Amino acid sequence: MDSLLSLFTNNLLPIFLAAGTGYLLGKTTQLDAKTLSRVVFYIFSPCLVFDLLTTSQLTSGDLARMAGFVLVLAMVVGGLTWLAGRVLKFSRSMLVATILAATLPNAGNYGLSLNLFTYGEDALAHASLFFVTSAILSYTLGVFIASLGKAKIRDAFIGLFKIPVVYAVLLALVLVRQGTALPLPIERTTSVLADAAIPSMLVLLGLLLQRAEWTGQWRELLVANGMRLVVSPAIAIGLAIVFGLTGAAYQAGITEAAMPSAVMTTVLATEFDVEPVFVTLAVFTSTILSPLTVTPLLAFLGG
Repeated sequence: MDSLLSLFTNNLLPIFLAAGTGYLLGKTTQLDAKTLSRVVFYIFSPCLVFDLLTTSQLTSGDLARMAGFVLVLAMVVGGLTWLAGRVLKFSRSMLVATILAATLPNAGNYGLSLNLFTYGEDALAHASLFFVTSAILSYTLGVFIASLGKAKIRDAFIGLFKIPVVYAVLLALVLVRQGTALPLPIERTTSVLADAAIPSMLVLLGLLLQRAEWTGQWRELLVANGMRLVVSPAIAIGLAIVFGLTGAAYQAGITEAAMPSAVMTTVLATEFDVEPVFVTLAVFTSTILSPLTVTPLLAFLGG
C-alpha cells in the first residue's frame, strides 16, 4: 500500500495539481481555453515531438511497431465498445459518443507527462510516437466514427495536413536519417519551446475539464470509462508482446493505453453534434478515476 501511495504522490499527483491550476483559472476568470489550445497544438507539441525524435535513439522500426500497436489497440477497443453498446441498446448517437470516448486516449496532456515523471526521457520518446499516431487516428478514424460513417475520405485525408506534429515527425526522421544537425540557434529555440509543452498541456487539461456537466447516462459512462481505463490497458499488455515492445517502449505503450479519454473527443463530438455534453463528462470522469487504475498499473510496470 505504501508503494502505491508513493507512486501516486510522486507521479500522478503532480499532474492533477498542475491541471488543477488550469481548472481554478478557468472557474475564476472564465478564460477561453481556445487560445492556449492553439499555441499547444501549433507550436509546443510539434517542437516537443521534434526534439524528442532528434535527440533519442529511436529507429524507423520503433516507429512502425508503436504505430501498429496503437492502430490495432484502437480497432479492438472500438469494436468491443460497439458490441457492448449494441447489447445494451444504446441510441445511435450515444453509441458513437461512447466509442469516441473509449477509443481515443489522452496520450498528450496526461500521457506524456506521466511517462516523463515515471520513466524518464527514454520512455517519453516512445510515448511521443504513441501520441503522434493517436493524433493521426483522431483526424481519420475519429472523424469517421464521429460522423457515423458519412465523412468523405477526402476530408479525413485533408485533416491530416492540419496536424503540425505530422510535419515535425517527417522532418525529424529526415534529419536523423541523413545525420544532419540543426543550426545551434534553431536547435535551442526548439528545445525551449519543447520544454513549455508539457506544463502548458496540463494547464490546458484543467481548463477544458471545468466544462463538464452531469448528464445522467450512467450505463454509457460506465462502458466508456471501463473500456478506457480497464479493458484498453489489459488488451495493450497482450498486444505489446505481439508487437515486440520491450523495455521503455513496453512501459510507455501500456501506460499510454491506460490514459483517460482524450480532450480531442470533445472537439469531435461538438463538431459532429454527437452528445458533446456526455463526451465532455466522460473525459472528466475518466480523468478523475484514472489514479485508481493507473497507480496499480505503474506498480505492475515497475514505475
